[in-house]
Amino acid sequence: MLTTSRYWQRLKRMRLRKTVPMSVAVAVLAIALAGSAIGDQPWEALHSEVRRGEVVSLESILDWLEANYIGEVLEVEIEREDGHVEYEIKLLGAQNQVVEFEFDGHTGQLMKIEGVRINEMRRQ
Repeated sequence: MLTTSRYWQRLKRMRLRKTVPMSVAVAVLAIALAGSAIGDQPWEALHSEVRRGEVVSLESILDWLEANYIGEVLEVEIEREDGHVEYEIKLLGAQNQVVEFEFDGHTGQLMKIEGVRINEMRRQ
């Protein structure tokens, strides 16, 4: 299970504090977990699904991004449509490019990447 302190440690490693004021990051996370981004389901249901292994943790997704791409986290959204969970994460690249990654919340598989100069953000 992803704890709050481990989540913030992950964001610090991806240099979130240098990019987005912490109050904005807290607001984005609160909105995502409060249920507005995941429909009518309470955030407790999402945490239960992660604990049961039905949904991949945000920490796992961020680990994969950090291992494969260079960038700073700008935004994290968790969406639920028809019972399906998706993570949408925006990274800021070194040349101020914004790239959005979409992951399947149940498998952790990368489904889509949108943005410019994506290859310049890939780790070698």
